[in-house]
Amino acid sequence: MSIRFIESEQRFVLETRQTTYQIKIDKTGCLRHVYYGKRVGDTDMDYLYRTTDRGFSGNPYEFQDDRTCSFDTMPQEYPTFGVGDYRVSALRCLAKNGSRSTDLRYASYEIREGKYKLEGLPYVRGGDEKVETLFIRLKDSVTGIAVDLMYGVFEEKDVITRSACIRNESQETVILQKAASMCLDIPYGADDLISFNGRHCMERQPFRQRLGQNIVTVGSKRGMSSHHNNPFVILCDAETTEDSGESRGVMLMYSGSHKEEIEKDQAGTVRLVAGIQDEGFSWILDPGDIFWTPEAILSFSFDGLNGLSANYHRIIRENVCDPMFRNKRRPVLLNSWEASYFSFNEKTIYELAVQAKDLGADMLVLDDGWFGSRDSDNSGLGDWTVNEQKLKGGLTALSDKVHDLGLQFGLWIEPEMVNENSDLYRMHPDWALSDPGRKPNVARNQLVLDMSREDVREYLFSCINALLKESRIEYLKWDFNRSPANIYSHLLPPEKQGEVMHRFVLGVYSLLARIREAYPEVLIEGCAGGGGRFDAGMLFYTPQIWCSDNTDPIARLFIQEGTSYGYPACTVGSHVSASPNHQTGRTTPLSTRGIVASSGILGYELNPASLSDAEKGEIRAQIETYKKYEHLIREGTYYRLKENHSGAETVCWAFVSPEKDEALVNLVSVNVAAKTPFPHIKLKGLREDAVYMIDRTGLRTTGAALMYGGCSFDIPEGDYPCTQLHLTEIPG
Repeated sequence: MSIRFIESEQRFVLETRQTTYQIKIDKTGCLRHVYYGKRVGDTDMDYLYRTTDRGFSGNPYEFQDDRTCSFDTMPQEYPTFGVGDYRVSALRCLAKNGSRSTDLRYASYEIREGKYKLEGLPYVRGGDEKVETLFIRLKDSVTGIAVDLMYGVFEEKDVITRSACIRNESQETVILQKAASMCLDIPYGADDLISFNGRHCMERQPFRQRLGQNIVTVGSKRGMSSHHNNPFVILCDAETTEDSGESRGVMLMYSGSHKEEIEKDQAGTVRLVAGIQDEGFSWILDPGDIFWTPEAILSFSFDGLNGLSANYHRIIRENVCDPMFRNKRRPVLLNSWEASYFSFNEKTIYELAVQAKDLGADMLVLDDGWFGSRDSDNSGLGDWTVNEQKLKGGLTALSDKVHDLGLQFGLWIEPEMVNENSDLYRMHPDWALSDPGRKPNVARNQLVLDMSREDVREYLFSCINALLKESRIEYLKWDFNRSPANIYSHLLPPEKQGEVMHRFVLGVYSLLARIREAYPEVLIEGCAGGGGRFDAGMLFYTPQIWCSDNTDPIARLFIQEGTSYGYPACTVGSHVSASPNHQTGRTTPLSTRGIVASSGILGYELNPASLSDAEKGEIRAQIETYKKYEHLIREGTYYRLKENHSGAETVCWAFVSPEKDEALVNLVSVNVAAKTPFPHIKLKGLREDAVYMIDRTGLRTTGAALMYGGCSFDIPEGDYPCTQLHLTEIPG
């Protein structure tokens, strides 16, 4: 069993293949966190908990004569506000009498086979593998608030999931002012914090900082997980590298405003609390009501950051993304956006499809501009009927022609948005989030629909259902091109306005779930101005996400590398675009654009008519090569490879097959210098005693030689040159 309760010690033990997580009920009924780290067997790790009298850290009433016992210094599983723990809390409630104190004590537990599910929220799927769930019930005897802490243990994947179910078991209304998903207290070994920050067109850049005695907040108030701060953080030792040292990851499965608080207290304990952003949040819990918090995915690795990444890649690939697409090669597509923007008709789109077929693509995707009065980004959003002045015969005729070429057909939509200049807004201005009597904040001349409303969702489903029912569409690109502001629902009463943004996210999930159920074989790619909602919550419904609106391959090197710390390559939408690049103006070789884009889900976003015959031939070869190695990119273990010298700056990464009999190694030089040393990389993940052949050189050598001696590359020349090596094991 992966979960045990040792009654004599009042201790819960959760074990995965390589890790142990321990919880203890103390004499006050407080639920204490004991340990999360490398597997330690049956040892009671409570010996690590040392107590002393720390000034200005008060004591529970039961221990008024023992000044060494304090909630303020105790490692806890779900700390609350107002009862003497002055560190960041996981739960803050407002009782009807105005009291803000909540004191949760242990009530009961239950261990079940299988994985729990969350109502209305994404979760890590249990699948067919062995998973166990621990439920621990905590209760406040005064307010009647009860909290079920849920732990899902994926033994073979070294993953533990956490969520909280908050119940009002009193006879009076309680208001939730903060409802985090989890807390993790680490007394030792969490020196550094790694977060993934950025901006539009430069998402998920790893930022490592040394923790001091303070509070660091990572989060988003933008109504989305955001380009700026991803809901994934890592706590690690100061000495942790890509390949060695301890690291603990916490990834929130949530696509709205979120908050991760990391506090190092007076005694050196590091607390991490993750959940819904509490600024602007409140939730009314009437008697009998239940509130589910988003799920958090926890993992521990003592094999460095690459080891932690491998754990997350596997759980997302196999248990978060829809099983329908788990082992399915995604289509290589040509997207119309950078080829034509808003200026097109049915003839130019059909010609684009002909070109896509000639290049060897699988799908033609019609991007923005096909509907309503959509000739720019100033009008039309919300009117999801085809503009037949542009597309004579409509989508059905165009889709049929594309399919007659032997291609699939995809379509861009942005369901959650509306332009003021649209029939929908003129009919239903109250459907947009907007403050009464106030001119709204605008972005791209669009407003955000109130997805908390059932009538809005019903309208959107009817529109999307009509599109998918009437035309052959195998793919939807689901965009979200601005952050919500003026958060006010014209349907909810004043006292519930603090619920709007969470209800908005639940509404998006509900609509996506309904479409997935009705059209399970339609592939939906998530997008929010690129990577503004690149999170595990969206991946539950959309098994791939457009990684960034920035298609410059040199910028993408670092965007995709940052993304790789938590998310697998098979979820990363990545396209080859024109050069000079439309976002940066940088000129790069087609070969480099191809290698970078093919380290995700390969696509193209350019006008083939502007290419030379040689360039078209190169793209055909790229697609052929990608399809040859796609299984490695989709299923292989991803490694970030670092240089071991101070010469030319290169970015290098590899995919190694699960059987370790094949590998794909990619290298891009980003700063070519004269007379530089040979780029030298030590490979990872191979079998030491296996003999491999490198395709480009014909070299035959052992995995041990390639991992410990390394592999040298030619001295790079030119603008952003690249190299790709394919290794295959030679049968012995």
